Amino acid sequence: MALRITVLSIPVADQDAALAIYRDRLGFVPKHDIDMGGGARWLTLVSPDDPDGPEILLEPNADYPAIAALRASLRADGIPWTQFGVTDLDAEHARLTAAGVTFVTPPTDMGGARVATFDDGCGNLISIVQAGG
Repeated sequence: MALRITVLSIPVADQDAALAIYRDRLGFVPKHDIDMGGGARWLTLVSPDDPDGPEILLEPNADYPAIAALRASLRADGIPWTQFGVTDLDAEHARLTAAGVTFVTPPTDMGGARVATFDDGCGNLISIVQAGG
């Protein structure tokens, strides 16, 4: 396949606060931190298990009206902004809970997968998913 995922944007209002959450609580590793001017940075993180894999961009646009409306609608409906894959949902749920992450839905069987959804502390719901649940 010619297309592949390289960057996944997650809207945040405060890049420093988001970095602390995604690095210190979730366990992602910073990859790029480039000043883009105007107080914005190209701030990306990667999985420690895949340092050359897809990057999460902590996008400083949470207050942009269209993004704010979308985030509010998704959150009100309980729909996650995105999903991260895990190999052991229960272990990852326990690790993240111990790190202070607040889950809004516990590990749940959803057909061919198990899913749990948490509040990322930046205004987004994020799910962790174990395939083949």
